[in-house]
Amino acid sequence: MDNIVTDITTLEQIYGKPSGASVFKETDHIHPAYRPFIEAAPFAMLATAGKDGLDASPRGDQPGFIHIEDKKTLILPDRRGNNRIDSLRNILHDNRVALLLLIPGIGETLRINGRAEILVTPSILERFAHRNALPQSVLRITVDAVFFQCSRAIMRSGLWDASTQIDRSALPSPGYVLKALSKSEFDDVEYDAQLPQRLKDNLY
Repeated sequence: MDNIVTDITTLEQIYGKPSGASVFKETDHIHPAYRPFIEAAPFAMLATAGKDGLDASPRGDQPGFIHIEDKKTLILPDRRGNNRIDSLRNILHDNRVALLLLIPGIGETLRINGRAEILVTPSILERFAHRNALPQSVLRITVDAVFFQCSRAIMRSGLWDASTQIDRSALPSPGYVLKALSKSEFDDVEYDAQLPQRLKDNLY
């Protein structure tokens, strides 16, 4: 039979106590030592929870796209996407969010936990216009915890090692996946042929 852990005491016996560094590295605000990581990050995963389940959604733009308003507040523009708005639906139900920031070439990641609200104030949207396009909304995140994660996961994965990159043709194309999942006829060849230009035209 599987040995399943069902209580905190057993879990802590297996793993032991966290090291001192893993505890005191956590702050309840954007410490000056953490600010450069946020300013340099071009990519983040946004985690949310709602009545229909969990969601982890990618967010990416030029470094600095996560704007530091003050030591307790971040602003995250919601750029053009597929309009599923899974993250935003979840936030309306449960405003707790988590961010995992990745910086190319850097082993450490930055984790931020907080509470978000969705803003559509015209003056705020205009602040984050890019290429004459406004975000449809922005998230204002009140920071509850910030801490860095050591580089073991990045090292084990070889994420920033160019030699580990695989050719795009090694995996099913977006068009192939859509055709396989669609119950109606779908021209995957045409979709894949048009996709690169469509992404460029509709980036913002």
